Amino acid sequence: MTQAADLLDPAERLDLDGLRALQLERLRNSLRHAYENVPFYRKSFDQAGVHPDDCRSLSDLSRFPFTTKADLRAHYPYGMFAVPRERIRRLHASSGTTGRPTVVGYTENDLSMWADMVARSLRAAGARPGDIAHIAYGYGLFTGGLGAHYGAERLGCTVIPASGGMTSRQVTLIQDLKPSVIMVTPSYMLTLLDEFERQGVDPRSTSLRVGVFGAEPWTQDMRREIEERFAIDAVDIYGLSEVIGPGVAQECVETKDGLHVWEDHFFPEVVDPITGEVLPEGERGELVFTSLTKEAMPIVRYRTRDLTRLLPGTARVFRRMEKVTGRSDDMVILRGVNLFPTQIEEIVLRTPGVAPHFQLRLTTSGRMDALTVRAEARPDADAATREAAARSIVQAVKDGIGVSVEAEIVDPESLERSVGKIRRIVDLRERRG
Repeated sequence: MTQAADLLDPAERLDLDGLRALQLERLRNSLRHAYENVPFYRKSFDQAGVHPDDCRSLSDLSRFPFTTKADLRAHYPYGMFAVPRERIRRLHASSGTTGRPTVVGYTENDLSMWADMVARSLRAAGARPGDIAHIAYGYGLFTGGLGAHYGAERLGCTVIPASGGMTSRQVTLIQDLKPSVIMVTPSYMLTLLDEFERQGVDPRSTSLRVGVFGAEPWTQDMRREIEERFAIDAVDIYGLSEVIGPGVAQECVETKDGLHVWEDHFFPEVVDPITGEVLPEGERGELVFTSLTKEAMPIVRYRTRDLTRLLPGTARVFRRMEKVTGRSDDMVILRGVNLFPTQIEEIVLRTPGVAPHFQLRLTTSGRMDALTVRAEARPDADAATREAAARSIVQAVKDGIGVSVEAEIVDPESLERSVGKIRRIVDLRERRG
């Protein structure tokens, strides 16, 4: 480990036995807190025939029922809270694009723990006290902006609360205020990259040294693209509002080999998405989290729908989760073949003449589903290059994924941009009865 020991907090210095003992103590307390203060958990535990006292080892957690996003929506807005509303210091919520939003609450202690975890994440990413951090996540009900903001301040950084949007202004701010750290979605980082080049500014000439990217899956190919064109270290951060927000897990800059889960506060499991059975370490499945220290809204075995696998720790004692390859609810089944947007991203990124901006459009052709990959051309791509790129994408999808698609190379900057999570899939299929 290249990082000096005095930069680590006490939990990062624990040995494995010490960590497991701390987890069990906190897990038992959290289960009891949920059971005694959240009617939903009391009912679900009772129906499953388990009690917090039945948790005598970490493996006993598998006996407890799952929590799903549908459960959170069914108890909207405050039904999952374990403390009186008067103790809540902040509320966040999901976008609610597929139904009711999910509302999460934070006590004063929750907010402090969250700031600590983002500060720990930034330190693992290579940020240091005194750095200037440009926060281009959206502020507001989305947890990204404020979560990153208070964590950067907790570390001792100077914060530029840029939020999303006004891309040309962001480029100006980066040039003038000279931040060394940027926190943003990877897709919006590519939008910033395009704007630098549009203004005739070499992205490699900026003061940026570290990019901390999260809120959507991204691939190793995208990491290489960002690192080469910006001359920075690009590292992954993971979180979700139902668990806390950004800062649940972080990639360490010295290894870049997966995200270390901050297991002293968030206990991870990987389960079979179909059966719900806990999978052995190293097997890929659906990520599940149980909070160990949250007061306002403890969460027990929350099914994230994110697909990954758990691996032993390297740069830290905590286990790593592999970069999320996609979500079980983002998986497209096209004529019997399972397909994820990240698989298409890898193909687009290695196709000459194509920018790293794409969208998948699902339609119905006769009685069959059809998929069109719409990717933006690079500004210097002529008609012949575009035609060759479309053929290359079609062939690569056929060879690598095993399904036939169409490809359309569209003009630069013609696909919808997002300052948060990019909308990769547009489903226009006819609904059959």
